[in-house]
Amino acid sequence: MAKKKDDKATKKAAKTKVADKKAKTGKTLKKAAAKPANPVSPLAPVGGFPDLPVIRGAAFAAVAAGVKYQGRNDVMLATLTPGSAVAGVFTRSSTRAAPVLDCQAKIGGDATAGAAIIVNSGNSNAFTGAAGQQSVARVTGGVADLLNLPVARVFSSSTGVIGQPLPDDRITAKLSDLRDGLSETAIADAAVAIMTTDTFPKGAMATFDLDGVTVNIAGIAKGSGMIAPDMATMLVYIFTDVAISQPLLQRMVSRLNEDTFNAITVDSDTSTSDTLLIGATGAAGNAPITRGNTKEAKAFQAALCGVMLDLAHQVVRDGEGATKFVEVKITGADSDQDARAVALAIANSPLVKTAIAGQDPNWGRIVMAVGKSGAKADRDRLTIHLGDILVAENGWVAPEYTEQVGSDYMKQQNLAINVDLGLGSGKSTVWTCDLTHQYITINADYRS
Repeated sequence: MAKKKDDKATKKAAKTKVADKKAKTGKTLKKAAAKPANPVSPLAPVGGFPDLPVIRGAAFAAVAAGVKYQGRNDVMLATLTPGSAVAGVFTRSSTRAAPVLDCQAKIGGDATAGAAIIVNSGNSNAFTGAAGQQSVARVTGGVADLLNLPVARVFSSSTGVIGQPLPDDRITAKLSDLRDGLSETAIADAAVAIMTTDTFPKGAMATFDLDGVTVNIAGIAKGSGMIAPDMATMLVYIFTDVAISQPLLQRMVSRLNEDTFNAITVDSDTSTSDTLLIGATGAAGNAPITRGNTKEAKAFQAALCGVMLDLAHQVVRDGEGATKFVEVKITGADSDQDARAVALAIANSPLVKTAIAGQDPNWGRIVMAVGKSGAKADRDRLTIHLGDILVAENGWVAPEYTEQVGSDYMKQQNLAINVDLGLGSGKSTVWTCDLTHQYITINADYRS
């Protein structure tokens, strides 16, 4: 009898333990479900995602593959007509992801066939060794077989958590759905599918006349954190129907990159997956652009620069936790290289960025950043402006400057820090954002 009582007590205790565990699990699930998504950045473009023009010869599709995220599209496919020129720039990180290495090996290949770009979010397929290379081969090979393309004309990108094997079977299982969903008007869906911690999809466009022919450019990007100049510091895909030679397109993108995507920083960290790809279909029907010194080449380059700079600024405006968009302009440096060093020292300084977040016109932190940059500088030649407000000159605070004027200026969302070193003609401009507690929250919870 005593044994039966003991058995009943043991079973009751076990049931109680299971019930407690279920209750705790339920609370955890409820807490996770109640956890709000990151609110849209206060710096997001007014009006939301732009109405991008149709790019003749290009088509797009997006699906939910469940790579990591549930209930949202997380894989996008873009296709380009035969004869399209494809160019790109990539991270210079020594721990580049497998898709980056694969893309680099394929750029500049035969353009007689069509081309495709497939991108997944939620997993970066970085630091995954031979398994990562095999995943790239399976995904790009699957796209090539499905679309009857040479595998050398299929480019892939992955973005998300580092160091976890890519569940590529979830992507390849959706390839037919992607093919069947291709549409020349679905680029907005593609922009959403590549997002990770982004709070809004990013798009930019240009439409212009080229000797009586209408040419369109449409670009999308993702990026919010792990943003620092070392190529593109994000994922960017630009499409145009202009006819242009691949070598010239590559030179243009590489050059424009330096003053656009390589001139932004959110947190000084460079991703393992940075990729910028541009596809030019040639379907506009213009006479092919083959030389960079023609008026047609200059017109296209100017339009392309505008699209790239717009996208780069949007990435900064979506910087994780950002509440301020900041332009840092350096003039009067001994060289452009010195100007760049000073600009980045200011833009990446946690002390400068937290002062901006707190709306504190602490110009002493700007002086500090100039001094630590390693660039040639002379204290008594420095001139510092906040916007149009003269703050310091000749090694001392400007006589007419008041703390109240500086504080009032710092309340604005769009700020400018202008420093003249008074030494030469070197100059550089970079763009950054403030550093808030929300940045810590987002990145502390990133893998949960």
